[in-house]
Amino acid sequence: MIRLAGVTALYRDRAALRDVELHVAAGERVAVIGPNGAGKSTLLRVVAGLLRPVAGSVELGGVPIERLSRQAVARRLAVVPQLPTLPFATSVEEVVALGRLPHEHPVRGMRPGDRAAVAAAIDRVGVGHLLGRDARELSLGERQLVLLAMAVAQAAPVLILDEPTVHLDLRHQVEVMELVGDLNARDGTTIVAVLHDVGLAAHFFPRLVLLDRGRIVADGPPAEVLSPGRIREVFGVDPGFVRLSGAEHGPATAVAEGAP
Repeated sequence: MIRLAGVTALYRDRAALRDVELHVAAGERVAVIGPNGAGKSTLLRVVAGLLRPVAGSVELGGVPIERLSRQAVARRLAVVPQLPTLPFATSVEEVVALGRLPHEHPVRGMRPGDRAAVAAAIDRVGVGHLLGRDARELSLGERQLVLLAMAVAQAAPVLILDEPTVHLDLRHQVEVMELVGDLNARDGTTIVAVLHDVGLAAHFFPRLVLLDRGRIVADGPPAEVLSPGRIREVFGVDPGFVRLSGAEHGPATAVAEGAP
């Protein structure tokens, strides 16, 4: 579904990604983790076709991404970005409806099927109580949920998320991760998410990709990727502060030693 081969990409004239090889099969659920400045958000921009690498190739569904129009990319891939600034008054339902733009008829606009998809996304994400409100006036957490509903309405086979839980309280973090897992398990959506919270990543994602200084240094199950030596080397912390638990192929949780 996603294939990066030998990708090098720049951010502000410096190499943010270096010779990255990444293959994500259809239906996988993958979390990208790493310290600040490791290249995580740059990786997502490359996958989404928003940043062209200076070397290497990017394929989406077996097609070089540069051969796809923006509309064709949007039909294949939905993005939940870090919170953008909304420049003008926009209702919650109008924001969610933006997810249907890749599918709308160029003349007739939204059709009954599009309206049904918007209503279903609002219900699935649980933002119905926000309808009618100006999205600019929402809390950061509420706005993040609305953006997630927009991506769900887009109904693309690949969902890319950049720090989807960063502005959410603990309950909403868990609810969003459970929703992402449900989209993956029930709908077959391929998920790639950047997460700073190693505990959430290890618990909800069966595959972790660890970036450090623009390179992939580990790729696999949480218990393997977050080995004590790697935690010390990449994150610069005592691995004694992190404990992993979980089934062999199931979730793993990272918690501070001594935590309740």
